[in-house]
Amino acid sequence: QVQLVESGGGLVQAGGSLRLSCAASGRTFDYNAMGWFRQAPGQEREFVAAYTWSGGHTYYGDSVRGRFTISRDNAKNTVILQMNSLKAEDTAVYYCVAARDFGPTYRHSFAYELWGQGTQVTVSS
Repeated sequence: QVQLVESGGGLVQAGGSLRLSCAASGRTFDYNAMGWFRQAPGQEREFVAAYTWSGGHTYYGDSVRGRFTISRDNAKNTVILQMNSLKAEDTAVYYCVAARDFGPTYRHSFAYELWGQGTQVTVSS
C-alpha cells in the first residue's frame, strides 16, 4: 500500500516562496505520476501540477504556470513543488496525489487514486 505524506506548508507574505514536499512510501512502482491539487474554502479542487515518471514530463495549471515548479528527488522518492511569487489567491489546502495511469484527464481529480492528507498554504496580502 502506498502512502503520501506532505510537508512544507505554512504562512508566507505575498511575493514570497514556499516549498512543498510529498514523500511516497510502499509500492510506489505501481504509480506512473505524482502531482498536486489544491482546494480553497468554498471552491472545487484545482489541478496545480503533475510529474510523470516516464520521461520526467511536467504539467501545470494555468494559474500557476511560470511561478510554480514541480520536480522529483529520485533518491528520496519525493515530489517537490517549489512555489514562487505567491499570491493571496494561492491560499488553499494543497494535496499530493498519485496516479497509476497518466493520460488526457490529468487535470481532473478523478484521475488520481491516491491522495495525501493535505497541507495548508496561506498567503497574506
